[in-house]
Parts: sequence; C-alpha cells; structure tokens
Amino acid sequence: MNWLFKFLVGSALALAALPGWPQSGPDVIAFDATTWPQLLAHGPRPAAYLFTTSYCSTCPDAFETLYKAARQSGQKVELAAVMMDVDGDQAIKHAHYFTGLTRLYAFDGFEPSIRQAVDPQWQNITPYVVLIDQQGRVQKTLGAPSAALLKKWLPG
Repeated sequence: MNWLFKFLVGSALALAALPGWPQSGPDVIAFDATTWPQLLAHGPRPAAYLFTTSYCSTCPDAFETLYKAARQSGQKVELAAVMMDVDGDQAIKHAHYFTGLTRLYAFDGFEPSIRQAVDPQWQNITPYVVLIDQQGRVQKTLGAPSAALLKKWLPG
C-alpha cells in the first residue's frame, strides 16, 4: 500500500504545478473498443494518449517528453496513459512511472479488437502516442514525439 500512497502524493504534487489540473492521482478507467471513438469525438482538447504496457522500457521517457511539453506550453493538457496488459491495482502500480498523469485507462476486453478500434495499422508496438490538438486534429507516432510534432500539437 506504501507504493500507492507515494504514487498519489507524487501525482498530486506534479499536477499542482499546472493551474486547473486535478489535485489527486487518477482512478483506472476501463478502455474498451467503444472508448476511443468517444474520446476522439468528445474528449478533452488538447490531449496526449500514451498506449503502454507494464514491460515497456521506453514509455516513461516518452511520457516525460509529453509532460515537459505540456508544462512549457502553460496550457491545461490531458495527459493519459492507456495500460494495455494490466488493470485495476496492477495498472496503478505500473503508472507510478508517469508523474503528471491526468487519466489512467486500462484495456478492458479483447486486446486486438481494442487496438483495431484505435488504429487498424498499429502493430502493437509501444510506446504508441496519439496527440490531439485544440482543434481535434490527430497525430500518431511510435516512441517519444519529436520537437516538430510537439510544436504542431501545442503551438505557441
């Protein structure tokens, strides 16, 4: 239980640096094949979704790149991680790498179907990052986004 306390406290402190962001760690939200279309149509803007697994060694670095870009922009940005291989407490356990997270999702259902709903071309390689700008334009990348991609996502 000590790791959960550290995660929640760490997330609250990191989020407190951004005006208007929640002041506590995220709950785990089920992410099924219907979730992605709903987020694309009605989700927060701007937003970054990091699709990750519990064993992804480069995902924390990709998230750190997103977090730094959000902080530097001064905007309220949705920073979400989507755990593909664990849920519930296990998802929270692995999310401690993502300080500054605003939402935590976990796949709920048949993983290939969910991945297909997100992007039929996605080969299940992580980190898979989807950036949605203020106008709802979508950009996708494998690995940490480049500086040019971040500038397109959060101009200004």
